[in-house]
Amino acid sequence: MLPDSLWPFTMTSNSSSHQSANASLGPLAGLKIIEFSGIGPGPFTGMMLADMGADVIVIDRASDVARAAKCPRAASNRGKRSIALDLKLDADREVVWALIDSADALIEGFRPGVMERLGFGPEDVEVRNPKLVYGRVTGWGQTGPLAHAAGHDINYVALTGVLSTSARQGQAPVIPPTIVGDMAGGAMFLAFGLVCALLEAQKSGRGQVVDAAMIDGVTAMSGLLHQMRSNGSWTDKADRNFFSNSSPFYEVFECADGNYITLGAIEPQFYAQLLKLLELDEVEPRMQYDASNWAQLKQRMAETIRQKTRAEWQNLLEGTDACFAPVLSLTEAAEHPHNKSRGLFVDVNGQRQPAPAPRFSRSMVRNPSPGALCGEHTQDVLAELGIHRSPI
Repeated sequence: MLPDSLWPFTMTSNSSSHQSANASLGPLAGLKIIEFSGIGPGPFTGMMLADMGADVIVIDRASDVARAAKCPRAASNRGKRSIALDLKLDADREVVWALIDSADALIEGFRPGVMERLGFGPEDVEVRNPKLVYGRVTGWGQTGPLAHAAGHDINYVALTGVLSTSARQGQAPVIPPTIVGDMAGGAMFLAFGLVCALLEAQKSGRGQVVDAAMIDGVTAMSGLLHQMRSNGSWTDKADRNFFSNSSPFYEVFECADGNYITLGAIEPQFYAQLLKLLELDEVEPRMQYDASNWAQLKQRMAETIRQKTRAEWQNLLEGTDACFAPVLSLTEAAEHPHNKSRGLFVDVNGQRQPAPAPRFSRSMVRNPSPGALCGEHTQDVLAELGIHRSPI
């Protein structure tokens, strides 16, 4: 474990008082981001920016205050502040404009046209705050034949062709829920786009719209696959593509105790070490990429793996160049020694959450705090804007 002085944040956080204490921490300290309340990648982007020090203020619906008070604090709202408003009221719409006037960036994740109908579209905002960066995240994008259609993570990943790459021979493609489309293709690219546009605005004095479509982000992430396809090292035929779990050296194997391990020894030198550690001395390492032998050798390797438990294989293979890792549950992952030494997870008011990422050599990131409740900071935010009204 690292000494406490080297952690980029404190490991536990048990009250919202941490927010004020952490206000000046992070490489994005000093930036003010307005987030229109939503689900999925928008809030996750706001959380990432808040983790890095930005003052993220969520505009929640006043009608949600009573319901939200009965729900657990959402991890995606950690480090943020919440103001509850009713956009049907002129006085509350003026509060939104005051927030926008004072902000560096805005985040919204509605279908195309919704913000324009609300009267807070990019053109209207540019008149009031020309330097503001306007971040929009959708599945299909702001334009195109599917722009107004409903969809979810699995649909966006499918349309890009990326879902097809997860198929095993004779089986339907499978992909982890919400991670590839919503969070990687959507939230990560929105965050990247916002920071890029904020840096450019410092030079030009002008903001711009960031159109973060999940299909765009997922497609961009598939760049290596397209490169491999163009040079002939990728094939759509699953039984001839080691990435498609057809080979004996890139696969998930079942152990004696019913648990699983993964092997990913793509490079010849790593494959040779794997064979040595598995005591498969009769297998010729130089025949690694002869796909005609894969099925037979994969069966041989599977039989070998089933002779020991997952823990036994960890003792033998973990930390070697055999490219090994056990398949852990979310609970087990938090207890793995490597993950604990890295501080991959933090305890926030009794709730396990992933730690902020990435890490910096000099900048400290915020100590994760419990997620803001709907409307929790309404009076504080109003006071900062110079607006005084009685609490509801």
